[in-house]
Amino acid sequence: MTAYRAAPTVAGPPHGSGRPSPRDGRTTTREDDFVVKRYLAAATAVAAGLALLLAPGAGAAAGNPYERGPAPTEASVEALRGPYAVAQTSVSSLAATGFGGGTIYYPTSTADGTFGAVAISPGFTATQSSVAWLGPRLASQGFVVFVIDTITTVDQPDSRGRQLLAALDHLTQRSPVRDRVDASRLGVMGHSMGGGGTLEAAKSRPSLKAAVPLTGWNTDKTWPEISTPTLVIGADGDTVAPVATHSEPFYESLPAGLDKAYLELNGATHFTPNTSNTTIAKYSLAWLKRFVDDDTRYEQFLCPLPRPSLTIDEYRGTCPLGS
Repeated sequence: MTAYRAAPTVAGPPHGSGRPSPRDGRTTTREDDFVVKRYLAAATAVAAGLALLLAPGAGAAAGNPYERGPAPTEASVEALRGPYAVAQTSVSSLAATGFGGGTIYYPTSTADGTFGAVAISPGFTATQSSVAWLGPRLASQGFVVFVIDTITTVDQPDSRGRQLLAALDHLTQRSPVRDRVDASRLGVMGHSMGGGGTLEAAKSRPSLKAAVPLTGWNTDKTWPEISTPTLVIGADGDTVAPVATHSEPFYESLPAGLDKAYLELNGATHFTPNTSNTTIAKYSLAWLKRFVDDDTRYEQFLCPLPRPSLTIDEYRGTCPLGS
């Protein structure tokens, strides 16, 4: 901050050369007026500087231009809705190339600039409706979210991976909200075969910033090629994609030096991600914020590693993140 010295004393003019002051009858000089104006200008500049420094989020925004929204709290990351109002627009299958259409959820405000984005795939035999709850929940926290339909409901994970990438390309290049998206900050999520497709997408496109497979299923169990920070979410009661043969080997096969985590839901099934779930939303949000937005304010929810609880059976991970 600029330091301002006290204004110098100015010698008064000879008696009778000043002007009468309307306040007390004393005389002032032009030199006095000049000093006062300089002082007032300096004081105004200092006040403006302090206001800028003390403005909410001013320091954070200067440190990381990708931060969106106020500083997070336990309540804010578990809330059904975040600080942004959300709108949505549909993409018909006729307008989609390489995927089956879907719904884009996005913050209505443009005051904060562009947002990171995430594409989400449903699972085997399912449609976008099965994971639609994640759309407005994540968008209200400051993301553009594309919940897609696949070309057919029986598409396999490798196909779903390609469709997630095609959806991101549509979102950033042809969608009506493309100007709201930062094409350099993208992530992928998916349930079941869509979770397997999430891993396929991350393997195919290393530029992705985050991947979150939800009770994922894939015949490929090892993913040493992935360089995208990945949060694997499994369920202790999953009989369709048991964690012992899916989520756990997925996680363990990721490179040792990669930012990665494994969250096993307690008292959950393969289909738990199909309904609104605070634990899934909380940790998915924190992961996306940390790696898509590079927002270290959210690392507090990931490191130290969360402990087992009523909703968490087990949590493994690499801390600190981004090291």
